[in-house]
Amino acid sequence: MHASRGTQKRSAGLGLALLSAFAFGGSGVAAKPLIEAGLDPLHVVWLRVTGAALIMLPVAWRHRNLVRERPALLAGFGLFAVAGVQACYFAAISRIPVGVALLVEYLAPALVLGWVRFVQRRPVTRAAALGVVLAVGGLACVVEVWAGLSFDALGLLLALGAACCQVGYFVLSDHGGQEAKGRDGRESKGGDAGSVEPPPPLGVIAYGLIVGALVLTVVARPWGMDWSLLGGTAGMNGTGLPAWVLLGWIVLIATVLAYGTGVVSVRMLSPQVAGVVACLEAVIATVLAWVLLGEHLSAPQLIGGFVVLTGAFIAQSSAPKPPSGPVAAGAGAAAAAAESELSAERASH
Repeated sequence: MHASRGTQKRSAGLGLALLSAFAFGGSGVAAKPLIEAGLDPLHVVWLRVTGAALIMLPVAWRHRNLVRERPALLAGFGLFAVAGVQACYFAAISRIPVGVALLVEYLAPALVLGWVRFVQRRPVTRAAALGVVLAVGGLACVVEVWAGLSFDALGLLLALGAACCQVGYFVLSDHGGQEAKGRDGRESKGGDAGSVEPPPPLGVIAYGLIVGALVLTVVARPWGMDWSLLGGTAGMNGTGLPAWVLLGWIVLIATVLAYGTGVVSVRMLSPQVAGVVACLEAVIATVLAWVLLGEHLSAPQLIGGFVVLTGAFIAQSSAPKPPSGPVAAGAGAAAAAAESELSAERASH
């Protein structure tokens, strides 16, 4: 009976993880036609984050105590994982293919290990070092370095900026995770004096979206946006679609549904399985961009993409200590790694 129940739970978790990866993977494909129709990338990000924040307001109210208990965590999540990652990513896909931008963003786990090794001066395993080498080597194939970086250099830098924003939040959450330890430096057990209960992932996501929306309002200045574009059409590889339909997909599917199913699925799966499934986000995004946007990648780029994902998974699964807390990026492997650590502490993006 218990084995059957465990199998059903695992199957349900895998299904939700796949749904989350598909939802996240479709964000860039839906956003790029809006950007090409005339909307500024920052305005698209603002619409996405603000729309999702409004929908998540009931969740934020339910977990309103987080504002008092974890203000630094919420601010870091909103600034780096929401505003920073998504603004850089959407700006990047306005200049380079969706698949390339997302694969560059998958350098984040490797960059985290670089921080651990050279800044914190903590040892890393050989497997982790191998993951970094694979990720960097695969990225060289993705951007076709032998052709002199044939892609837009600024677009590549923006994608790298998205990866760095993920690293910034990883470092912040890793530091904040020390709050869950006792004063003697050992992990606090449930019920021990001085132990700190890990924050609920959905609550962190809700407030991260709110903080991100506030930050992006100042940066994007949406009052200068051409709102009439949302009533028009956007071309997707020669096919015109209502702009509001694409925006609805970005807000409801690629943000609210993606985060919601991701959190639930991680609670049902191990960190390793969640990380593998989350890596499919880049594959899904590349395939969708190929089919819907006509963004074809060459054979070396596809091989390089596979190597990047392999290296990213090895790097994140071999880290000496994963960061604590959920990360939302639209890059699911990094998010799953952090969220699964939070989930494990609770019983877990």
